[in-house]
Amino acid sequence: IVLDLGCNNGQHSLKIAGYCRKVIGVDFDKKQLAIARNMAQDRQIKNIKFISGNLEKKLKFPDKSFSKVIFLDVLEHLIKRRQILLEIKRILKPHGLIFVAIPNNQSSWKKLQRSVGINSFADPDHKIEYSPIAAKKQLTNLGFKILSFQPVTFDTPWVGFFDLLGGLSLSLYSRIAKIKKAKAKLYPDESTGFRIIAGVIQ
Repeated sequence: IVLDLGCNNGQHSLKIAGYCRKVIGVDFDKKQLAIARNMAQDRQIKNIKFISGNLEKKLKFPDKSFSKVIFLDVLEHLIKRRQILLEIKRILKPHGLIFVAIPNNQSSWKKLQRSVGINSFADPDHKIEYSPIAAKKQLTNLGFKILSFQPVTFDTPWVGFFDLLGGLSLSLYSRIAKIKKAKAKLYPDESTGFRIIAGVIQ
C-alpha cells in the first residue's frame, strides 16, 4: 500500500500501480489531480485513488497505514517540513520505507551563483535547498535510518542548451542525460539533488 505525497498529475502513482495492492496520490492542485484521475480512468487502473490535500497540515490517515511513501521534489516547497516528516513516520508501517528526492545547494554552479549575489534556488517556490549533511540530518534527527543516498544528475549552467538539443534530437538528449548521470556518480557533490531511501528506526 503506497502513498504518493505531492503526486502532481499522478505520473509516479500510475507507473507503480501495477506493482502495488493500492496507491493513494495526494496533491493540493485540483487541476493536476483531475488530469491524474482521467489518465487512471483511460488506462482502467482500478487500485488507485487521487485525493486533494494540503501537506502543510497533518495527514488524515491512521497510524501505520502505508508500506511505502513516495515524497519526490516536495519537501523543499513546504514550510512545515518537520511536521510532514513526523506525519510520514507516523503513518508508515513497521519496516516501511520513504523515498525522497530533494535539491542540492552545494554544487559549484550554485555556489558561483550565490557568490555574485544571484539566488541559486532551482525553483522560485523553494523554501530551502540542502547540503548532503543537512539532508541527512533532516531525516536522522527525526528517527529515520538512511538506507540509500544517491545523486540525481550533474549540475551545469548548460541545462537550457541541453534542453534545446532535446527538442532537436531525443537520442542525443538521452546520451547527454546518461553522461550527466554518470558524472554525478563520480562527483556526487556536483549533483542537482539527492534521491534518498529511508526507513523508520524501530
